[in-house]
Amino acid sequence: MKVLAIRGATTAESNNKEEILKESAILVKTIIEKNSLDKDDIISMCFTMTKDLDAVYPSVSVREILNICDIPMLNYEEKYIEGSLCNCIRVMMHINSDKPKSEIKHVYLNKAKDLRKDLLN
Repeated sequence: MKVLAIRGATTAESNNKEEILKESAILVKTIIEKNSLDKDDIISMCFTMTKDLDAVYPSVSVREILNICDIPMLNYEEKYIEGSLCNCIRVMMHINSDKPKSEIKHVYLNKAKDLRKDLLN
């Protein structure tokens, strides 16, 4: 087995706790489903959010909504770049896998779909 990283991003409609939790959970759940992951395959997750989202940490959704409580997670503020996408939640999930990198499915949802079209499968 080797360690691989899966990227993903989504957007929230507003800086609202319920909205951030909902969209974060959908993002992580979609990554798990599209990559046929078992929860034990996940090593860690790093989240970033743009500075306009500060109502709740996205990792809370993984613990409370998806009931994944034994994975280390960190939350950061995304560096602001003029003209960049607002209300954006990003994740990098590290996994153990026998798959080649070419089989990893990165997930971009909502307005984040335009961020990395080259990574979409």
